[in-house]
Amino acid sequence: MAVPAKNIPAPDLVPIRRALLSVFDKTGLIDFAKALAAAGVELVSTGGTAKEVAGAGLAVRDVSELTGFPEIMDGRVKTLHPSVHGALLGVRDDAEHAKAMHDHHIQPIDLVVSNLYPFEEVRRSGAGYASIVENIDIGGPAMIRASAKNHAYVAIVTDPADYASVLNALEMNLGSLSLDFRKKLAAKAFARTATYDAAISGWFADTLEIEHPTWRAFGGRLDQVMRYGENPHQGAGFYLSGDKRPGVATARQLQGKQLSYNNINDTDAAFELVGEFDPTRSAAIAIIKHANPCGVAEGATLKAAYAKALACDPVSAYGGIVAMNRMLDAEAAEEIVKTFTEVIIAPDATDEAAAIIAAKKNLRLLVTGGLPDPRAAGTVAKSVAGGLLVQSRDNAVVDDLELKVVTKRAPTPAEMADLKFAFRVAKHVKSNAIVYVKDGSTVGIGAGQMSRVDSSRIAARKALDAAEAAGLAEPLTRGSVVASDAFFPFADGLLSAIEAGVTAVIQPGGSMRDEDVIAAADEHGIAMVFTGVRHFRH
Repeated sequence: MAVPAKNIPAPDLVPIRRALLSVFDKTGLIDFAKALAAAGVELVSTGGTAKEVAGAGLAVRDVSELTGFPEIMDGRVKTLHPSVHGALLGVRDDAEHAKAMHDHHIQPIDLVVSNLYPFEEVRRSGAGYASIVENIDIGGPAMIRASAKNHAYVAIVTDPADYASVLNALEMNLGSLSLDFRKKLAAKAFARTATYDAAISGWFADTLEIEHPTWRAFGGRLDQVMRYGENPHQGAGFYLSGDKRPGVATARQLQGKQLSYNNINDTDAAFELVGEFDPTRSAAIAIIKHANPCGVAEGATLKAAYAKALACDPVSAYGGIVAMNRMLDAEAAEEIVKTFTEVIIAPDATDEAAAIIAAKKNLRLLVTGGLPDPRAAGTVAKSVAGGLLVQSRDNAVVDDLELKVVTKRAPTPAEMADLKFAFRVAKHVKSNAIVYVKDGSTVGIGAGQMSRVDSSRIAARKALDAAEAAGLAEPLTRGSVVASDAFFPFADGLLSAIEAGVTAVIQPGGSMRDEDVIAAADEHGIAMVFTGVRHFRH
């Protein structure tokens, strides 16, 4: 049964006479405190915050004067006291509450300024278990939630970025804050504690290796409000989880207009794909359109890799995203800007390359400082009506798999290198996925089809179109290898690839008709390798 409400109307304007300051992040604190004091607000504070405020020459009461009790247990217990929480939770127009406050000498607090121990930062720093636990704030969230619940009478400020708007509102309302403003502050406060608790619960689940906790929470901080989402009639915002995995969320944008929703989605897909390629082995380029690769290649240089990647599907590459596994250099930059490109993302860029990109004012250039680790564990979530699908990141890497040759003919070393390349790419192609590769470059990609045969045919058709555009006598699928993200359920998908000219195949295996598919490969002298791992991507 729900707790009944007394239906006491909240006042529109609440005069701010007393403020409690208790913050870890002291950015802008002194200027804010000075402005409050100048407006006649009494300042109450705790621990280090009180010392800093007093050190600035401001009159401030220590919270222990309100509670009659000193801070104890290394500061773990200082605000968890009826004199504080009664001051925050008391409904001042309720006779019983007012009497309790009077009888127990509880002075109301009208404004609370509080931000939390840096749990998220300490967790990301790699600190030990005890240090991380010590940075779980208790008193802060308790005060924030109490103030936010009683926003009818109390304003709660959790973000230094809001100090200016609070002061402006106080000035506009002659020392008071409106109910609408207090509601917005309360909403932000509850969102902050929810995000904080999500980080803590997520850390516990990871640390204790609880794969599926009974309650699962995700949180993030708004980074930007976008003009629209996937389509102009959809609203969108970009939230940062705090995960430091190199990518679009952690990158520095050196130039270009604001990224769109689709730009971010596609750039993430591009950089995750190119992260599969070891930069110490060779340069690699991935060109992405609508979250699917339209060309991926390795080369001795980024310029060479880009030329090979572009040749796979030059039509689709127009307006695409280009990702690379090495520092962008001038030679590569000069080639990339010849084709209209939305975003370039790289671990870094030379000054010369950045200057070349700068000539294209709308072209975004992002640098990340590193590559995402394809082997790293992680969690991904997808919303569905009424819930979330949550799974571990697909961190299977073909170089780590036990590959099994199932045909009479084994792949040559050159074929095996291309097979592994193709399977790396297939992992990042929407299912059903078929990827043709030759000499370290995709030469045909079929993505997102309901039938694997259709994906194979589309990939072959694209290879034919690319050959015609390049003036080649035959498509590069002749003498190529092919990867399938999941098993061939029938031999027809394989036969379609054989018709396109492949000499070797890599696939997970596991179909009831594997023997039929193997027999078809043997009949045509095709080498086939099973990985035992599927890479569906929906």
